[in-house]
Amino acid sequence: MSEDDKPRGEPAVKAKLPNAKNIRSPEFTPHGISSGRGRGPRPSALTAAQARKRRRLGIAGTLVAVLAIAGATTWYVTRPGPQIEVTGAFGQSPKVTIPKKLVPENELKVSQKIKGTGTKIANGDTALVKFVFYQWAKGTGDKADESTSKELQSSYKLPAGQQVVPMPIGKTEVKGLDKGLVGQTAGSRVVLQVPPKEGFGQAGPQMGLGENDAVVFVVDVLAVYPKNAEAKGTAKPLDDKDLPSVGAMEAGKGPKLTVPKADPPKDMQVKTLIEGTGPKTTKDDTAFVNYKGVIWRDGKEFDNSWSKGSPAMFPLNTTEGMKGFFKGLQGQKVGSRVMLILPPDQGYGKEGNPQAGIKGDDTTVFVVDILGTVPK
Repeated sequence: MSEDDKPRGEPAVKAKLPNAKNIRSPEFTPHGISSGRGRGPRPSALTAAQARKRRRLGIAGTLVAVLAIAGATTWYVTRPGPQIEVTGAFGQSPKVTIPKKLVPENELKVSQKIKGTGTKIANGDTALVKFVFYQWAKGTGDKADESTSKELQSSYKLPAGQQVVPMPIGKTEVKGLDKGLVGQTAGSRVVLQVPPKEGFGQAGPQMGLGENDAVVFVVDVLAVYPKNAEAKGTAKPLDDKDLPSVGAMEAGKGPKLTVPKADPPKDMQVKTLIEGTGPKTTKDDTAFVNYKGVIWRDGKEFDNSWSKGSPAMFPLNTTEGMKGFFKGLQGQKVGSRVMLILPPDQGYGKEGNPQAGIKGDDTTVFVVDILGTVPK
């Protein structure tokens, strides 16, 4: 051994090694592996990529759980309260459920259960509807947070042929009903929660309503006709000086009707002045019309639906009363304007109509615009 290879003095640091027999197993483990008994983390058998994927999945799972809890909390806080339930086919008697836990409020509420695509209702229009309405009363005392309800009237329970009702919007005398139906469309089922201040008013007690009772209407809008609706089609000029002449429309009065200074015809006359483009009426139809009636003798007007602001419905199979009127409208196209000249036997008969100034021998003249037929 050379001199350079020989040790020179004591090493700078003396390592004191513990006696192996004095080392407890938790203090000494070959290669640092705890074999499951130590507190340190167990090394993973996953690759680095697999480990990163597992961490991402764990974070995603935690996020989903947090969102689910938050969503459930939000739903519970914002969950919908009790609502009026209306089921059944349009135009058929609906099933209506008004929850006891739903109490009337002081404001009008309008909702659509079925949305139609037909003509929109404007104030002054006439809607053909089927409806049912309910008394809706708030409880008192310890039941002030509850309500009671009772059906008061339903057009569905009227005899066949009478279930469809013409409703002049703006003239129903129920303010909330008039207001709530404006803007609705034909083909719609509308639910209206009407507060007492917009309800039947002084007529309420006659309907069985208390002073503070609200009402709930369910209305099926079958058809809508504009204010002062009139015939539309092809004009058929009438050139007979011995028959009445029919002129232009007068605002709120219908077409001008002038009776000639001549004797009336002995037989009933039906003259088409405007031919519509709709289907022909049958005796089984109920016609929805605007009309004006005058007495031939003096030209005096005795009835006018245009002036009343609402068309009228007439079943064409009627055999009593003015049978010529109903017979004359059969077989006419919807949209037509027809003039009917009715001698006494086809009009008001031998008794006439004293209240209207019609004598037993008077001939009457009508101008009728056939706006449509009533849905069955």
